[in-house]
Amino acid sequence: MCGIVGYIGTREATEILMSGLERLEYRGYDSAGIATIWEGNLHFVKAEGKLRNLQEKLKQNSNPSQIGIGHTRWATHGKPEERNAHPHIDNNNKVGVVQNGIVENYQEIAEELTKAGYQFYSETDTEVIPNLIAKHLAAETDPNPSSYETPLLKAVQKAIADLEGAFALAIVAADYPDEIILVRQQAPLIIGFGLGEFFCGSDITAFLPYTRAVLNLENGEMARLTPLGVEIYNFAGERLKKAPKTLNVNPILAEKQGYRHFMLKEIHEQPGVVRSCLRSYINRDWLEKENPDFSPVNLDLSESLIAGIDRIQILACGTSWHASLVGRYLIEQLAGIPTQVQYASEFRYAPSPITPNTLTIGVTQSGETADTLAALEKEKERRSNQDPQFQARILGITNRPESSIAQVTPNIIDTQAGIEIGVAATKTFVTQLIAFYCLAIELAYRRQNIPNSRIAEIINGLFALPNQIETILETQEDYSEELAHEFIETQDFIFIGRGINFPIALEGALKLKEVSYIHAEGYPAGELKHGPIALLDAKVPVVAIAQPGLVYEKVISNAREAKARDARLIGVLPASDSNGSKVFDDLFAIPEVEEILSPILSVIPLQLLAYHIAARRGLDVDQPRNLAKSVTVE
Repeated sequence: MCGIVGYIGTREATEILMSGLERLEYRGYDSAGIATIWEGNLHFVKAEGKLRNLQEKLKQNSNPSQIGIGHTRWATHGKPEERNAHPHIDNNNKVGVVQNGIVENYQEIAEELTKAGYQFYSETDTEVIPNLIAKHLAAETDPNPSSYETPLLKAVQKAIADLEGAFALAIVAADYPDEIILVRQQAPLIIGFGLGEFFCGSDITAFLPYTRAVLNLENGEMARLTPLGVEIYNFAGERLKKAPKTLNVNPILAEKQGYRHFMLKEIHEQPGVVRSCLRSYINRDWLEKENPDFSPVNLDLSESLIAGIDRIQILACGTSWHASLVGRYLIEQLAGIPTQVQYASEFRYAPSPITPNTLTIGVTQSGETADTLAALEKEKERRSNQDPQFQARILGITNRPESSIAQVTPNIIDTQAGIEIGVAATKTFVTQLIAFYCLAIELAYRRQNIPNSRIAEIINGLFALPNQIETILETQEDYSEELAHEFIETQDFIFIGRGINFPIALEGALKLKEVSYIHAEGYPAGELKHGPIALLDAKVPVVAIAQPGLVYEKVISNAREAKARDARLIGVLPASDSNGSKVFDDLFAIPEVEEILSPILSVIPLQLLAYHIAARRGLDVDQPRNLAKSVTVE
């Protein structure tokens, strides 16, 4: 989950590296550092804490080097202290390495290197890598390496053969001042192509201001960046032919544009991204046909992927897991397909029994979530060499179609939310929901599970959502900010919902936990009296999502049970509900929609409430403690 950035070219590296680290700080902010090569020496500067601490140090330690690597850390091995910060350097200050990932066998390697006379000064797994490379460099005796193999590249190749785990590496060496070596094994690493300059990063945001021509390294690949170009190799040292591609990404999306925090900006971007997603995937022409002979949805899913599906299993983590719970409801209610949602981290080690004609969906905002990718790979592996009906059918839902999930499956639904910088997912959650609505409609249409008239009603309702989200933002933001004042000292929250809005209760609780550090839990409203009600008193607010439909009266009844225990009640109800003020102490009034569409509107005030409580508490909303945007390690 750490962030890697690298540069080689004709400009001063330090400024570019720091710019890249600023854009990657959402991946980790326990510590940061850079390494450059100048006048034959390896120079490195590291600092504990946020990037501003490194910036202060660099005022007295900068140089005009045109090559360098940088790192912003989310701690896995070792406390977030300066000695554990990257880059890590070998004992002779010749080789510098930054890593995103984990070397699982580092202790065994460290023991062997210690016997050979090497010393270690940090608590991290990464420190073994530069020393291992230095060891192989010292043993390099070939005075005339081939044009395809430099001594540094060969030393790295030998070193990584000893490493076990998931990692991405960027490496520089003082004696090789014109090259950066990159390594990818189960962790993201992207190369950017400029004019006479080259970049690398854990995410394209690292170098987005400079280029949109990129090449994603794949697992088991290395790259050598020089001022003259980029060379790609596999781990066996064989030269590969690959070409960059140009991404259609707007760099402006990576700026705050006047908002105090990225999270607030991204909450306000939700009407736009929902419109974009709907325009991309819904055929509005279908609504105008009396008996259309084409699908109402353009997901570009092959017949072989979804024909004859008897069952669906969805694998996800965190916010994506909550979106998947809504997806399960939609798929079962609209398409009539039994659907199961599992935590990817659990599925990896306890997968469900193999069933025939099963579609597996992996949902990951970043496309790099280690547990989700590993679970999908496991599913592919255990279904290989099976009868055709048991063969793996895998679909990915992601906001980053250029990411690692595309290497697991060519079948991708791009949620098209644009770059999301805030660690707490907001607009990417909503667009994941839109992806599930589109998929459920597509499956329902193909299976003729509901009449076309019902599909048309749902589609028309979806197209009304962006304006309704704008109404919520216009009418409820000031209210949520005022309400936030009253919960600055609150220590516990309960969120409840039923049916399709139970996952929204979970998501509302998660958002509050993530950014405000207030303990919050989400429950099915009917389960409140089966234990959690013991937590309630006047100090524990209860947020109830009550939308017109099958379970509306049940949720109101459950809310009354909480009120009888002196809990302060906050309701998320339709603006037309005249009875809300009789039950609830505080009301978020949202436009009335039918129950099946309500999750997208219900979540907006919960996002606003979480944001404003955290902001009022003076917390770093975009970079909550202990969290990183993309969880690329197990």
